Amino acid sequence: MSEYYNPKRTRNLYSPTGKTSFRLSRSKIDLFLECPRCFYLDRRLGVGRPPGFPFTLNSAVDHLLKKEFDFHRSVGQAHPLMEQYGVDAIPYDDKKMADWRDTFKGVEYEDPETNFLVFGAVDDVWVKKDGELIVVDYKATAKDAEVTLDAEWQDGYKRQMEIYQWLLRHAGYKVSSTGYFVYANGKKDREIFGGKLDFDLKIIPYTGDDSWVSETLKKAKETLDKDDIPGIGKACDYCDYRESAGKTIREFVLDNAKKKKDDKKEGLF
Repeated sequence: MSEYYNPKRTRNLYSPTGKTSFRLSRSKIDLFLECPRCFYLDRRLGVGRPPGFPFTLNSAVDHLLKKEFDFHRSVGQAHPLMEQYGVDAIPYDDKKMADWRDTFKGVEYEDPETNFLVFGAVDDVWVKKDGELIVVDYKATAKDAEVTLDAEWQDGYKRQMEIYQWLLRHAGYKVSSTGYFVYANGKKDREIFGGKLDFDLKIIPYTGDDSWVSETLKKAKETLDKDDIPGIGKACDYCDYRESAGKTIREFVLDNAKKKKDDKKEGLF
Protein backbone atom coordinates (compact mmCIF):
# COMPACT_ATOMS: atom_id res chain seq x y z
CA MET A 1 0.00 0.00 0.00
CA SER A 2 1.30 3.46 -0.87
CA GLU A 3 2.37 5.55 2.10
CA TYR A 4 0.48 8.45 0.55
CA TYR A 5 -2.90 6.78 0.17
CA ASN A 6 -4.89 4.72 2.61
CA PRO A 7 -8.08 3.59 0.85
CA LYS A 8 -9.89 2.81 4.13
CA ARG A 9 -10.22 5.33 6.92
CA THR A 10 -12.09 5.36 10.22
CA ARG A 11 -12.25 9.11 10.83
CA ASN A 12 -14.58 11.78 9.41
CA LEU A 13 -17.34 9.28 8.72
CA TYR A 14 -20.99 10.25 8.63
CA SER A 15 -23.29 8.60 11.16
CA PRO A 16 -27.09 8.79 10.75
CA THR A 17 -27.39 8.94 14.55
CA GLY A 18 -24.67 11.55 15.00
CA LYS A 19 -25.60 14.60 17.05
CA THR A 20 -22.77 16.94 16.10
CA SER A 21 -22.59 18.74 12.77
CA PHE A 22 -20.82 16.91 9.95
CA ARG A 23 -18.24 18.82 7.90
CA LEU A 24 -18.98 18.62 4.20
CA SER A 25 -16.68 20.32 1.74
CA ARG A 26 -17.60 21.95 -1.53
CA SER A 27 -15.74 19.22 -3.44
CA LYS A 28 -17.73 16.46 -1.71
CA ILE A 29 -20.99 18.11 -2.75
CA ASP A 30 -19.72 17.99 -6.31
CA LEU A 31 -18.76 14.34 -5.79
CA PHE A 32 -22.35 13.58 -4.75
CA LEU A 33 -23.66 15.17 -7.93
CA GLU A 34 -21.14 13.24 -10.01
CA CYS A 35 -21.68 9.83 -8.39
CA PRO A 36 -23.84 9.15 -5.31
CA ARG A 37 -22.19 5.74 -4.85
CA CYS A 38 -18.66 7.16 -4.69
CA PHE A 39 -19.96 9.84 -2.33
CA TYR A 40 -21.54 7.21 -0.03
CA LEU A 41 -18.44 5.00 -0.07
CA ASP A 42 -16.32 8.01 0.84
CA ARG A 43 -18.36 9.84 3.47
CA ARG A 44 -20.31 6.92 5.02
CA LEU A 45 -18.02 3.88 4.58
CA GLY A 46 -14.64 5.59 4.56
CA VAL A 47 -13.38 4.38 1.17
CA GLY A 48 -12.37 7.37 -0.91
CA ARG A 49 -11.32 7.58 -4.50
CA PRO A 50 -7.57 7.44 -5.16
CA PRO A 51 -6.18 10.98 -5.22
CA GLY A 52 -5.15 12.47 -8.51
CA PHE A 53 -1.69 13.76 -9.28
CA PRO A 54 -1.10 17.33 -8.05
CA PHE A 55 -1.20 20.03 -10.71
CA THR A 56 1.88 21.83 -9.48
CA LEU A 57 2.07 24.25 -12.41
CA ASN A 58 -1.55 25.28 -11.86
CA SER A 59 -0.81 25.70 -8.16
CA ALA A 60 2.16 27.93 -8.98
CA VAL A 61 -0.03 30.15 -11.19
CA ASP A 62 -2.67 30.27 -8.44
CA HIS A 63 -0.04 31.28 -5.88
CA LEU A 64 1.41 34.03 -8.07
CA LEU A 65 -2.01 35.45 -8.92
CA LYS A 66 -2.86 35.62 -5.23
CA LYS A 67 0.40 37.43 -4.50
CA GLU A 68 -0.27 39.89 -7.30
CA PHE A 69 -3.85 40.65 -6.28
CA ASP A 70 -2.78 40.81 -2.63
CA PHE A 71 -0.40 43.66 -3.46
CA HIS A 72 -3.30 45.69 -4.86
CA ARG A 73 -5.42 44.62 -1.89
CA SER A 74 -2.83 46.03 0.50
CA VAL A 75 -2.90 49.46 -1.16
CA GLY A 76 -6.68 49.50 -1.67
CA GLN A 77 -6.72 49.74 -5.44
CA ALA A 78 -8.02 47.74 -8.38
CA HIS A 79 -5.74 45.43 -10.30
CA PRO A 80 -5.07 46.76 -13.84
CA LEU A 81 -6.80 43.66 -15.24
CA MET A 82 -9.96 44.62 -13.37
CA GLU A 83 -9.82 48.08 -14.88
CA GLN A 84 -9.16 46.62 -18.34
CA TYR A 85 -12.36 44.55 -18.13
CA GLY A 86 -14.43 47.29 -16.53
CA VAL A 87 -14.90 45.60 -13.13
CA ASP A 88 -15.77 48.42 -10.75
CA ALA A 89 -14.40 46.86 -7.59
CA ILE A 90 -11.22 46.31 -5.60
CA PRO A 91 -9.81 43.19 -3.90
CA TYR A 92 -11.61 42.70 -0.57
CA ASP A 93 -9.33 43.56 2.34
CA ASP A 94 -10.45 41.80 5.50
CA LYS A 95 -8.73 39.61 8.09
CA LYS A 96 -11.27 36.87 7.31
CA MET A 97 -9.63 36.36 3.91
CA ALA A 98 -6.87 34.21 5.45
CA ASP A 99 -9.46 31.74 6.78
CA TRP A 100 -11.61 31.92 3.66
CA ARG A 101 -8.65 30.87 1.56
CA ASP A 102 -7.54 28.11 3.93
CA THR A 103 -8.28 24.67 2.48
CA PHE A 104 -9.16 23.26 5.91
CA LYS A 105 -11.30 26.22 7.02
CA GLY A 106 -12.73 28.20 4.14
CA VAL A 107 -16.04 30.01 4.26
CA GLU A 108 -18.25 28.00 6.63
CA TYR A 109 -21.98 27.72 7.21
CA GLU A 110 -23.85 25.26 9.43
CA ASP A 111 -27.00 24.28 7.60
CA PRO A 112 -29.77 23.72 10.20
CA GLU A 113 -31.86 21.48 7.92
CA THR A 114 -29.14 18.90 7.31
CA ASN A 115 -26.73 19.53 10.20
CA PHE A 116 -23.94 19.78 7.62
CA LEU A 117 -21.14 22.24 8.30
CA VAL A 118 -20.57 23.22 4.67
CA PHE A 119 -17.26 24.83 3.78
CA GLY A 120 -15.18 25.82 0.79
CA ALA A 121 -11.95 27.75 0.24
CA VAL A 122 -12.21 30.67 -2.18
CA ASP A 123 -9.38 31.93 -4.38
CA ASP A 124 -10.35 35.57 -4.03
CA VAL A 125 -13.12 37.99 -3.14
CA TRP A 126 -13.56 41.47 -4.56
CA VAL A 127 -15.83 44.17 -3.23
CA LYS A 128 -17.89 46.89 -4.90
CA LYS A 129 -18.23 50.42 -3.57
CA ASP A 130 -21.59 49.56 -2.01
CA GLY A 131 -20.06 46.65 -0.05
CA GLU A 132 -21.39 43.88 -2.27
CA LEU A 133 -18.92 40.99 -2.48
CA ILE A 134 -17.83 39.29 -5.69
CA VAL A 135 -16.59 35.68 -5.76
CA VAL A 136 -13.48 35.18 -7.89
CA ASP A 137 -11.83 31.95 -8.98
CA TYR A 138 -8.41 31.53 -10.60
CA LYS A 139 -7.94 29.00 -13.40
CA ALA A 140 -4.95 28.03 -15.54
CA THR A 141 -4.75 26.20 -18.85
CA ALA A 142 -2.69 26.06 -22.03
CA LYS A 143 -4.66 25.96 -25.26
CA ASP A 144 -4.51 27.51 -28.70
CA ALA A 145 -8.21 28.40 -28.85
CA GLU A 146 -9.82 31.28 -26.99
CA VAL A 147 -10.57 30.44 -23.36
CA THR A 148 -14.30 30.18 -22.61
CA LEU A 149 -16.63 28.51 -20.12
CA ASP A 150 -18.54 26.54 -22.78
CA ALA A 151 -17.15 23.03 -22.20
CA GLU A 152 -19.38 20.57 -20.35
CA TRP A 153 -16.59 19.66 -17.92
CA GLN A 154 -16.45 23.31 -16.85
CA ASP A 155 -19.91 22.99 -15.31
CA GLY A 156 -18.06 21.91 -12.18
CA TYR A 157 -16.29 25.28 -12.15
CA LYS A 158 -19.66 27.02 -12.28
CA ARG A 159 -21.09 24.92 -9.44
CA GLN A 160 -17.97 25.67 -7.45
CA MET A 161 -18.57 29.40 -7.74
CA GLU A 162 -22.26 29.04 -6.93
CA ILE A 163 -21.49 27.16 -3.72
CA TYR A 164 -19.09 29.92 -2.67
CA GLN A 165 -21.80 32.50 -3.38
CA TRP A 166 -24.27 30.43 -1.36
CA LEU A 167 -21.84 30.15 1.56
CA LEU A 168 -21.10 33.86 1.71
CA ARG A 169 -24.80 34.76 1.48
CA HIS A 170 -25.62 32.41 4.33
CA ALA A 171 -22.73 33.89 6.30
CA GLY A 172 -24.62 37.18 6.17
CA TYR A 173 -22.92 38.97 3.28
CA LYS A 174 -24.43 40.75 0.33
CA VAL A 175 -23.07 38.85 -2.68
CA SER A 176 -23.23 39.64 -6.38
CA SER A 177 -24.71 36.92 -8.59
CA THR A 178 -21.99 37.77 -11.10
CA GLY A 179 -18.64 36.26 -10.24
CA TYR A 180 -15.43 36.23 -12.25
CA PHE A 181 -12.95 33.64 -13.45
CA VAL A 182 -9.43 34.96 -13.85
CA TYR A 183 -8.08 32.64 -16.54
CA ALA A 184 -4.36 32.31 -17.24
CA ASN A 185 -3.70 30.72 -20.63
CA GLY A 186 -0.15 29.51 -21.25
CA LYS A 187 1.10 30.46 -24.70
CA LYS A 188 2.62 27.71 -26.84
CA ASP A 189 3.35 29.80 -29.93
CA ARG A 190 6.63 31.35 -28.74
CA GLU A 191 9.66 30.75 -30.93
CA ILE A 192 12.00 30.21 -27.97
CA PHE A 193 11.13 28.78 -24.57
CA GLY A 194 14.09 30.31 -22.72
CA GLY A 195 12.94 28.83 -19.42
CA LYS A 196 9.94 31.16 -19.38
CA LEU A 197 6.26 30.41 -19.94
CA ASP A 198 4.16 33.42 -20.93
CA PHE A 199 0.45 33.66 -20.09
CA ASP A 200 -2.45 35.66 -21.42
CA LEU A 201 -4.73 36.77 -18.58
CA LYS A 202 -8.45 37.07 -19.14
CA ILE A 203 -11.42 37.81 -16.90
CA ILE A 204 -14.59 35.87 -17.72
CA PRO A 205 -17.83 36.89 -15.97
CA TYR A 206 -20.30 34.25 -14.87
CA THR A 207 -23.78 34.83 -13.44
CA GLY A 208 -24.42 32.11 -10.91
CA ASP A 209 -27.62 30.59 -9.56
CA ASP A 210 -27.21 28.91 -6.18
CA SER A 211 -30.87 27.84 -5.86
CA TRP A 212 -29.87 24.18 -6.31
CA VAL A 213 -27.53 24.01 -3.32
CA SER A 214 -30.00 23.63 -0.42
CA GLU A 215 -32.01 20.91 -2.18
CA THR A 216 -28.82 19.06 -3.09
CA LEU A 217 -27.72 19.09 0.55
CA LYS A 218 -31.04 17.52 1.55
CA LYS A 219 -30.65 14.78 -1.07
CA ALA A 220 -27.06 14.16 0.06
CA LYS A 221 -28.23 13.74 3.64
CA GLU A 222 -31.04 11.39 2.60
CA THR A 223 -28.45 9.30 0.76
CA LEU A 224 -26.09 9.13 3.74
CA ASP A 225 -28.91 8.33 6.17
CA LYS A 226 -29.83 5.14 4.30
CA ASP A 227 -28.20 1.77 4.93
CA ASP A 228 -28.40 0.93 1.23
CA ILE A 229 -25.52 1.77 -1.08
CA PRO A 230 -26.88 3.98 -3.88
CA GLY A 231 -26.62 3.25 -7.57
CA ILE A 232 -23.72 4.12 -9.82
CA GLY A 233 -23.50 7.65 -11.13
CA LYS A 234 -23.83 8.40 -14.82
CA ALA A 235 -20.59 7.45 -16.59
CA CYS A 236 -18.53 6.96 -13.43
CA ASP A 237 -15.16 5.50 -14.43
CA TYR A 238 -14.34 4.61 -10.82
CA CYS A 239 -17.51 2.56 -10.36
CA ASP A 240 -17.07 0.92 -13.77
CA TYR A 241 -13.55 -0.10 -12.78
CA ARG A 242 -14.67 -1.50 -9.41
CA GLU A 243 -17.48 -3.47 -11.04
CA SER A 244 -15.24 -4.85 -13.79
CA ALA A 245 -12.36 -5.68 -11.44
CA GLY A 246 -14.66 -7.36 -8.92
CA LYS A 247 -16.37 -9.43 -11.60
CA THR A 248 -13.04 -10.46 -13.13
CA ILE A 249 -11.57 -11.45 -9.76
CA ARG A 250 -14.66 -13.50 -8.85
CA GLU A 251 -14.62 -15.32 -12.19
CA PHE A 252 -10.90 -16.01 -11.89
CA VAL A 253 -11.22 -17.40 -8.36
CA LEU A 254 -14.23 -19.58 -9.24
CA ASP A 255 -12.58 -20.90 -12.40
CA ASN A 256 -9.44 -21.81 -10.44
CA ALA A 257 -11.47 -23.50 -7.71
CA LYS A 258 -13.39 -25.51 -10.30
CA LYS A 259 -10.18 -26.50 -12.07
CA LYS A 260 -8.58 -27.68 -8.81
CA LYS A 261 -11.73 -29.63 -7.94
CA ASP A 262 -11.81 -31.30 -11.37
CA ASP A 263 -8.10 -32.12 -11.19
CA LYS A 264 -8.57 -33.67 -7.75
CA LYS A 265 -11.39 -35.86 -9.08
CA GLU A 266 -9.11 -37.10 -11.85
CA GLY A 267 -6.46 -37.99 -9.32
CA LEU A 268 -3.94 -35.44 -10.47
CA PHE A 269 -3.29 -34.35 -6.85
